[in-house]
Amino acid sequence: MKYLMVVWVSTLFMLASCGKKAKAQETTDTAKVETEALQTEASSAKVKFPVYDFESFESMLHLQDGKTYVINFWATWCKPCIEEMPYFEQVNAERATDGVEVILVSLDMPSMWKSRLEPFVEKKGLKSKVVILDDPKQNDWIPKINEDWDGGIPATLIYNKNKREFYGHGFTYDELNTELNKFIN
Repeated sequence: MKYLMVVWVSTLFMLASCGKKAKAQETTDTAKVETEALQTEASSAKVKFPVYDFESFESMLHLQDGKTYVINFWATWCKPCIEEMPYFEQVNAERATDGVEVILVSLDMPSMWKSRLEPFVEKKGLKSKVVILDDPKQNDWIPKINEDWDGGIPATLIYNKNKREFYGHGFTYDELNTELNKFIN
């Protein structure tokens, strides 16, 4: 019963988070323990994608190897994220010779990694690099990505050694290419 309650509360949080401001939430010790138990249980199942906490993920936000990185924060439960996904895939395929690399950062919950994330990536045939960011301290790491980010997704960071821009909205294919051209040309 406690498991179902945690899943229900987590689902409500996910639905409310897509496109809305992340807010600090107080959590009881019991809820924290239950959430950690769920994450440990889900993490123990072998997942096809690398799983990072923010500390281990943060280096991907500052690579200086001559490429232009497109870091897209998304989740399978976020409709605007899913709608723009083909544009990131197209850019990843078309702009690789320009030194562009797309990294899709899934913010799906641990209970969804095997049941939703893996099937989604397989069904859509995603070729971009997919990683999972699993760090429940969103209020700590969101401002480290961009101090003006409210935590809503989709959100994208584009950067290279010379320039860095954060976008707290979705893209069309043309909009994404227009922004990329500012980094490449």
